[in-house]
Amino acid sequence: MPYLIAIVVLVGALCLLDLLLTLGVIRRLREQTKLIDALYEAVGTGVLAGADNGLPVGEVVGDFDATTVDGAHVTRDLLPEGTVVAFMSPDCQGCHEQLPEVVSWAAGQDRSRVLAVVDGRSGDPASLVTQLSPVAQVIVEEAPSGVANAFRVQSFPTFFKVAEGGKVLARAPRISRLPAVSPAVSTAGSPAADTVGSSERQAEEQPA
Repeated sequence: MPYLIAIVVLVGALCLLDLLLTLGVIRRLREQTKLIDALYEAVGTGVLAGADNGLPVGEVVGDFDATTVDGAHVTRDLLPEGTVVAFMSPDCQGCHEQLPEVVSWAAGQDRSRVLAVVDGRSGDPASLVTQLSPVAQVIVEEAPSGVANAFRVQSFPTFFKVAEGGKVLARAPRISRLPAVSPAVSTAGSPAADTVGSSERQAEEQPA
């Protein structure tokens, strides 16, 4: 009987030790996650010395002339107010990790205000294009110049929010770190529909 009690006590002690070690590992992982998030934030905002990935807030995007996979013409001056521009690459692990989040977010936005620029020089862009096309306008860049050059993007993924005319309002390494964007609305009586309707009524009221 004493041996049985000793074994039970030993097993209990081992279970308790295992639980403490597991909690310690979880706490450590959380700390590492916070550090990684902080590093992402620093890189995305240019806090790190020498970090220069993309135009800073307040700068105006360079001129560019591109065509989406749907055949739409896109230039800096055609970007609507509040457009979000996502730069992604087929060989970028972070891009694929964030892709579900990007697609889910974009699905709730106005598609005309979401522009995805995929680097077609590294890997096959087909998978990214297929998943992004239903929720965003997609441009595949095969040359080193173009939209990425206009935004001075050097690494992926990178996300921007721009004003009409191309002024950079925000830049971030994750879509969730950008300021909120108005959700897509396509039904009558919705805010966006009211805005469009108001604009049309104002245009009609203008003297010829």
